Amino acid sequence: MQALYIVPILAVLILVHELGHFLAARLFGIRVLEFGIGLPPRLFGIRRGGVLYSFNAIPLGGFVRVVGEDSRADEPDSLQNKPRWQRAIFFGAGALMNLLLAFLVMMLLVGFRGQPQFHLYVAEVVADSPAAAVGWQPGDRIIALDGQPVRDANQLVERTEQAAGRPLRVTLLRGTERIETTVVPRDNPPPGQGRMGIRVLMEPAAELTVESVQTGSPAEMAGIRPGDRLVRIGTYPIEDAAIYFLLLEQNAGKTIELTIEREGQMTTLQLAVPPSSAGESPNLGMTIRPTLVTARVPLWRVPLDGAVQTVVLVAQMVQGLLMLIRGEASLTDIAGPIGMGQLTSEILQLSPEPAWVTLGHLTALLSVNLAILNLVPFPALDGGRLFFVLVEAIRGRRIPPEKEGLIHLIGFAILLTLMFIVAFVDIGRLLSGESLLR
Repeated sequence: MQALYIVPILAVLILVHELGHFLAARLFGIRVLEFGIGLPPRLFGIRRGGVLYSFNAIPLGGFVRVVGEDSRADEPDSLQNKPRWQRAIFFGAGALMNLLLAFLVMMLLVGFRGQPQFHLYVAEVVADSPAAAVGWQPGDRIIALDGQPVRDANQLVERTEQAAGRPLRVTLLRGTERIETTVVPRDNPPPGQGRMGIRVLMEPAAELTVESVQTGSPAEMAGIRPGDRLVRIGTYPIEDAAIYFLLLEQNAGKTIELTIEREGQMTTLQLAVPPSSAGESPNLGMTIRPTLVTARVPLWRVPLDGAVQTVVLVAQMVQGLLMLIRGEASLTDIAGPIGMGQLTSEILQLSPEPAWVTLGHLTALLSVNLAILNLVPFPALDGGRLFFVLVEAIRGRRIPPEKEGLIHLIGFAILLTLMFIVAFVDIGRLLSGESLLR
């Protein structure tokens, strides 16, 4: 049933998109014939100020009909008779509203939930590398470079690149011990090793709580119960899922001291960690539930952080689209409304965040998705119509509206065909049990 959350999400996204076109039309004096809420068949309508506000049976978004949208009209309030810049704004207003919605959603998430705090760990150290030479170990947390805090893996890579060939002070946290090291990133590292010879893991800060324990498992034999919060393994605080799994892998086949919190009391247990298979963490016979730990954001920073996260979503969407064009991504990764419903259900099941936060992120992501895809210069899309305005500006004269309308009609037919193909793929994926998050 969680898949049905996608219905109101898509309805809001499309309605906001059409609201952008509606507001632009009213701003520039383009006569609006109908502003539809939902899709036909029509249930009833109310006429106000010459506009029919219709309420329709299919609750998926809406639509706007304006004079002169598909053919030339002689009326001064026709879309076709407006200056190029006004028509361009009209066609781009829907995408702009979707970007604005994504920004507002991200601002609300930052303001009410706060910002997740990310931890950066050394997961693997290559022998004879600069990191190995100064004694780095798997499980070390990288907290500062040259005295400046490091927030994520991208920042680590960027500052390491800048420091190639010169000493770089790196502050590590090993358990509760703070360690100062100086490493010299290599100018010409071997392929696949990076300048310092490490593999890193980035994980958001989270509290780990035991959700279930299997009968007869190592976890049950150690005395672990559902509801226990994992606090520490040896001297290492368990502050996220990454350090928990790293420590289990390092201690496979050994007995460790596991500190838990149960009903407000700290208890230390002896846990026999079973051997692990290649590439897998030891199976303790219990499942854990992470609860993300966030930091409050000052009110003045909320709009800035919301804007930054929106820009990140736009960059990710553009990158994904370019990968698809270059053939680096599979067409099977594309999802229509059915696939989006499946994706919503899978994300809600796996996300460590509250449902409202997960759905908020998904809404912002899909809103950016709708904005970018609509700006693709393909006939029938807003980007296709903008392209014709650009061609008109270059040529100095208009393409006959009848020809332009025919091209958009053909484009619309192609889009409908693609929608049916994507729906067929979505249904096949559901029937086969294949995940979209593979």
